[in-house]
Amino acid sequence: MPSEQQARGPHPDDPRDEPRHHGPRDGHDGGRVPRRLSAPKAMRFAAEQLTELLGRTPESISALRPTEDGWEAEVEVLEVERIPETTSVLASYRVTLDAEGELMAYERIRRYTRGQIDPRT
Repeated sequence: MPSEQQARGPHPDDPRDEPRHHGPRDGHDGGRVPRRLSAPKAMRFAAEQLTELLGRTPESISALRPTEDGWEAEVEVLEVERIPETTSVLASYRVTLDAEGELMAYERIRRYTRGQIDPRT
């Protein structure tokens, strides 16, 4: 049975559904050089792909920066839900995307309680 995404078809803004260029990028082969993914799309793709890997929905994207090869995002994820909420444990993940929005790497870089405030630097 097809998944809901397959039944609906590809998202019109999803560049992962477009043909990818795998030849030389000098323009002599008639192929176009892919554009850099927009920041909003990079944020969405980082969150979606991290959700697939962790099985948890991210709470927010706290940082996003372009890199030479794509994007790097810091994604906040609820890891342990507690009562009161200020004692819940969250984690920051660094997510690396290529220029087309594919997740290349991720790592947990910090764990903290929701009520914790970073010291001033």
